[in-house]
Amino acid sequence: MKTRINTQATLSMRGAGYYSERTAGARDVINNAGPMIQAAIEEIPKDKILRIADFGAADGGTSNQMWDNVISKRRKAGDCRQIEMLYTDLPSNDFSSLFRMMQGMQGNSNFALQKNHDNVFVHGCGTGFHQQLLSNSSLHLGFSATAMHYVSSKPVEIPNHVHAACADINSKTAFAKQAAVDWQNILLARAAELVPGGRFICLNFGIDAEGRYLGNTGGKHMFDHFHKFWRALYEKGSITKSEYEGATFVQYYRTMEEFCAPFSDPNSDVSRAGLVLKSSSTKLTKCPYEAAFHDAGEGMSNREYAESLIPTMRSWSETVFKTALKGRDSSEINKIVDDFYQAYSDEVAADPKGHAMDYVHIILDIEKTAASMSS
Repeated sequence: MKTRINTQATLSMRGAGYYSERTAGARDVINNAGPMIQAAIEEIPKDKILRIADFGAADGGTSNQMWDNVISKRRKAGDCRQIEMLYTDLPSNDFSSLFRMMQGMQGNSNFALQKNHDNVFVHGCGTGFHQQLLSNSSLHLGFSATAMHYVSSKPVEIPNHVHAACADINSKTAFAKQAAVDWQNILLARAAELVPGGRFICLNFGIDAEGRYLGNTGGKHMFDHFHKFWRALYEKGSITKSEYEGATFVQYYRTMEEFCAPFSDPNSDVSRAGLVLKSSSTKLTKCPYEAAFHDAGEGMSNREYAESLIPTMRSWSETVFKTALKGRDSSEINKIVDDFYQAYSDEVAADPKGHAMDYVHIILDIEKTAASMSS
């Protein structure tokens, strides 16, 4: 077994605004969570300052519309409190783009928090969410979308696939164990940060009751295609065996049962820390790129559809394949990865039917009770 790879050392979304510009699906999911966020804020203790954390926020571009809308509604309701916004992600994250977006210097300035609102203070934290990031009892509302399926370290390299959801039983078991430890650590960290009565709302990739998950909702299987085209490069001799096996996504899609397990036992560490699960649900969000393709009819060619769909996949997956090629010249890495995504794009252009990236989320609303059992 290879030495575990620390996620914080290797993982990042593609920068310079590329990620948020090409992830309309993630933005749709977050915008739909707005009413849930509004309702939670109404119930959170009304302290002098409202402190919010967006965990795993990437460049901030997928959530800025939702937060702008939430703050606008608070102001219209007469809530003039100072608001602190903490955006967290890994140290490899493009925080420069995030801060420019918040000030209206990049992206859609209509949703620039610091440009549109007074008494909103934006901060960044370049540390992963698997550990505590704020001081004890200082956070009113924690939020995370499409982020906490990443595990803190890669337990194994999957020998015959790229993702744990499709892996052999031994690899899948190793990832499941790592994910269970990580989920407990995530929850205990949030329990320490939250004020009594505070909330943590998260929209995590997961596996629903029908066995569906991101890219596997009845059409062509996205991760199987990733594996097919990556293996083709190995069989052609373009990449080595270790590079082929090194393209293992540091991800695990939990089931509803796995998400809820820490809350089911009143004597678990999570329950004793004061966290209770207020609600849980699953949601399927259809791929907006596929919808636009169907709506366009003859106005969009198969090639144009492929060139809209593949970049959204590339925005969050590219780092996996580039990391597997570490040690090669950067121009060589770029050429191999470009060829990889081009092969996928060519297949979609040849026959788009079934190619899409539907989202499957497990949505959790978690509250920190007034007193923990361990206090």
